[in-house]
Amino acid sequence: MLKSSFEFNFKTLIGFAMIIPKRIHVLDTAVDCINITDALKYVDQHIRTGNKAGTILAVNPEKIYALRQSRFLRDFFTKAAILIPDGIGIVFAMRIKGYRLERVAGADLMQQICAQAENRGYRIFIYGATEGVNRGAAERLRERHPAIKIVGRANGYVKDEDMDALVAQINESKAEILFVALGSPRQEEWMSKYLDQLESVKICQGIGGTLDTIVGTVKRAPLFMQRLNLEWFYRLLQQPTRVRRQVKLLQFVWEVGVDLLKPLIRSSHK
Repeated sequence: MLKSSFEFNFKTLIGFAMIIPKRIHVLDTAVDCINITDALKYVDQHIRTGNKAGTILAVNPEKIYALRQSRFLRDFFTKAAILIPDGIGIVFAMRIKGYRLERVAGADLMQQICAQAENRGYRIFIYGATEGVNRGAAERLRERHPAIKIVGRANGYVKDEDMDALVAQINESKAEILFVALGSPRQEEWMSKYLDQLESVKICQGIGGTLDTIVGTVKRAPLFMQRLNLEWFYRLLQQPTRVRRQVKLLQFVWEVGVDLLKPLIRSSHK
């Protein structure tokens, strides 16, 4: 019998319940049982009540293998506020473990957060990508959300000696939401080093190459392919060099299957 993916713990904060998603493990890597609606509820509640920045990070099969190679990444992901199931491989693994789950694409969540920020009046800072992509993404978001408050932005080529100035710029903007588009593991390394210095940021999402999809330099799959969980196949057709990454997906599926069989093998040997 499938378990609900929305098994939450609740903590009462200022008269209402704070959503804390159920966290499970896939091949020893944590991932949260959460959908996009409840992720947005968490963002809204944490901005209103949180006393420090909550990080939102994406988990996919490729990231799982990266975590195996980096103790820093493993530790940083463990401390994240939300680990979204971004990738059909993760969704597949959690479903065969008995959890009803839908994919939460980081790009979709980022744009939904922007829509919510427009409605709530939250301030946004965008850091990362090239200057052209960063500027273009900010312009596109303003076109889609006329009332959005993008209070600052910086491309991803800020030098180390200029980081103090960037931190000061973010603090002066009083942004509650920070999107970091540096790619992994660089964006996680930046968050780990500088997030505690940010005075007003309550939500920080690592968004990888999402800004490229907003400006159109990287095309997302048609909606029907996204709904069929075939976005990975579309991206492979667009970028054949990604074939090595898809091999990792097959390896991941194999390892999940072996992991599920381990209890049966152990019981047969008793």
